[in-house]
Amino acid sequence: MTNDRTTADAAGAVLDVLEVERAEQLKALGHPLRLKVLQVLGDSEEPLTNRDLAERLAVDPGHLHFHVRMLHRAGLIELAPGSGREKPYRPVAKHIKVGPESRAAGLASGLQAAQLRELQRGFELHAAHGDFRSAQVHTKLDVETIRTLLNELVERLTELEDESQPAHTITLAFHPLIPHGEPD
Repeated sequence: MTNDRTTADAAGAVLDVLEVERAEQLKALGHPLRLKVLQVLGDSEEPLTNRDLAERLAVDPGHLHFHVRMLHRAGLIELAPGSGREKPYRPVAKHIKVGPESRAAGLASGLQAAQLRELQRGFELHAAHGDFRSAQVHTKLDVETIRTLLNELVERLTELEDESQPAHTITLAFHPLIPHGEPD
């Protein structure tokens, strides 16, 4: 966050948006499994232990523990009240936003690479069944107009969210047109 506050508010409520700018937060977001941990915690009504997370993600709890600790140290998840030997975790925010300074400096490249791996995996798993849709649009608009339109879409999607529906992943990106084909 811009004010370096990276935990839920004093009442323990989850923040709506956490703006990340610290290097350790960006590094923690740079792995697909850690993004999945955030997704599963965000989708859960209750805090989850490392064992719960491992079960839902079908991974070894020992392997996952490293990733959970990294997210916790980065302030992206926090310990929740609970009893028993295992510590339950919850996300500190429903949504994570990378700060503009970090994006401009190229510090979010690990996160972007993890998102691209997720996009490729989604294609591999769902394209053959017709459950993967994509579009590429070339447009002549100024960068701020494009940014504004994408932000409006994200806000609208958030407003319309219906918890009774299954989750879908929407990946949005834009860049200047690449004028030449694939390099040899």
